[in-house]
Amino acid sequence: MTRRERVKAALAHQKPDKVPVFIHLAYDALVAYHDRLWERYGRADMGRLRDEGKIEYRNALYYSMGNHVCFLENFPWWDWKSLPAEYGAEDAPDFIPETVDRGSYENFAASVRHLREHTDAYILVEIWTSDFEKAYNARGIQNFLADMAGEPEFAKRLLDFITEKNLEKLEQIVKTPGIDGVLLGNDWGSQRDMLMSPATWRDLLAPGAKREYEVIREAGLDVWVHSCGNIRQIIPDLIQMGVNVLNPVQPECMDIRELKDTFGDRMTFWGGISTQQTLPFGTEAEVEAETKAVASYMGKDGGYLLAAAQGIQSDVPFENLCRLIDTASEIM
Repeated sequence: MTRRERVKAALAHQKPDKVPVFIHLAYDALVAYHDRLWERYGRADMGRLRDEGKIEYRNALYYSMGNHVCFLENFPWWDWKSLPAEYGAEDAPDFIPETVDRGSYENFAASVRHLREHTDAYILVEIWTSDFEKAYNARGIQNFLADMAGEPEFAKRLLDFITEKNLEKLEQIVKTPGIDGVLLGNDWGSQRDMLMSPATWRDLLAPGAKREYEVIREAGLDVWVHSCGNIRQIIPDLIQMGVNVLNPVQPECMDIRELKDTFGDRMTFWGGISTQQTLPFGTEAEVEAETKAVASYMGKDGGYLLAAAQGIQSDVPFENLCRLIDTASEIM
């Protein structure tokens, strides 16, 4: 099977010949381990494509490491143009800030084409910041959570505006030949529970998210969702809304084996290996043991992408990072 075929099989809840791998590094770890990782794992063909500007460094490294997914972050998107001081004030404002578009559809399409021509990977568009995060980036998280509780009409107006902007971009992105899936990111959870009640989430956040997921699914693409924290209460909603993959399923926040037992036939999980305990503080042997145990349980009958529970940071010793990568490459 190709790497893409393994990922597609896992998402279809069929057992591939090998557990697909999608290990992700945070920026600080990429900087800290840049040369050492390339020296250990870098492939000559990927290095050549990187030097030619056809594949950026991170995908060249990830593919060399054995990752089954290549991701793109140069998609055309939008940002707040300027945020007046009153937008960070306690009281809800009576206007929506200006926005600015960024990125090029032509450059994005060229990046997808190069990945499709030179790898057999699954190609994912990673839009980490979506509706909820766009809103609280404008207002500040404390203010926007207060808005959701005390000024729901304003919160809905802001979220509706964000959703319309997102849809405008998504409707063009999903037409790009060669992509396989789109990830939308919102951190709805804390370490202990959701940041808002499930009822508030269903009232204010779910409607816009569902519209975005429908655009992705109608294009024949897979829907990936990132949310940190304990969002166990809304996983049934996400399944009903058409989500295919959930990340990062942190073992300190949720019982990942219970998630597999309860939802494993309907949801694919990406993550699960502890970035709070085992990877930064464990021994190499403990990293290997946890990697094998998590992959064995979560990978039953497909439905799992092997990875750490968050982007790996530079507090993870280089030796532990390599043991994770090497162990992952051996798991069938």
